[in-house]
Amino acid sequence: MSKLVECIPNFSEGQRKEVIEGLKEVIEGVPGVILLDYSSDKSHNRSVFTFVGTPEGVKEAAFLSAKKAKETIDMTKHQGEHPRMGATDVIPFVPVKGVTMEECIELSKEVAERISKELEIPAYLYEESATKPERKNLAAVRRGQFEGMPEKLKTPGWEPDFGGTKIHPTAGVIAIGARMPLVAYNINLDTSDITIANNIAKIIRESGGGLSFVKSIGVMLEDKNIAQVSINMTNYQKTPLYRVFELVKIEAQRYGVGVLGSEIIGLTPVDALVDTAKYYLQIEGFDNEKQVLEKYLLQG
Repeated sequence: MSKLVECIPNFSEGQRKEVIEGLKEVIEGVPGVILLDYSSDKSHNRSVFTFVGTPEGVKEAAFLSAKKAKETIDMTKHQGEHPRMGATDVIPFVPVKGVTMEECIELSKEVAERISKELEIPAYLYEESATKPERKNLAAVRRGQFEGMPEKLKTPGWEPDFGGTKIHPTAGVIAIGARMPLVAYNINLDTSDITIANNIAKIIRESGGGLSFVKSIGVMLEDKNIAQVSINMTNYQKTPLYRVFELVKIEAQRYGVGVLGSEIIGLTPVDALVDTAKYYLQIEGFDNEKQVLEKYLLQG
């Protein structure tokens, strides 16, 4: 493929296997699209899919999966730890090969307009596609969640970019945009006290005066009875994973709490992991391009 776009839709369903498999089948059935990964979290009640393909193929897969989500997910019955405002909560497009950010922005607008017209789901544009500065941050767009959206859509300045000011009764609202690669990184704490996770999340996130390019919230994993710091890292090159991990460990120690482990949701750029390995192994002069076997082979 001369042009390659990545798409990472998040759906508000992480418990019903038949619904998740239905979304998988729809995406895999689109020509020119390859499903790379999908994962679900029961406590978050959320699934994240990652696929790549031609711009046209990715557009079609994004629309059809949103259509399937509308048909199978009822937000009036949804309960989960992760913030959400729609059956298909968010659809980001990421340029991978032979595609500019501007082209991905145009993709996001086309998909948002189609979803609003054919599925009657209002759509906000966010990140690089945002039409207003306050809409760049997904957390600001989603604030109020599904239950608060009927009023939010009617608030001056918060009318959706597409679809009018009436929320879809069961599918809610959707955010669609273009962005650079993001690392979804969660850190599990050795405690069931959600207050501790919330406090740590507030300290480490950029909006709270913490680390740049870090968005974080505290969530409770009911099935494991542990609290988690759930993190989105929007620029792993400027704020690496190891820095976030070490800061969370330091803050957790204030409460006499340890870190059980961490997890990455979906796919991540290899450099994000290599940089972390270099830090903990104290490797000097390591060249990511020449000394990572797979990257070196791909250059040829």
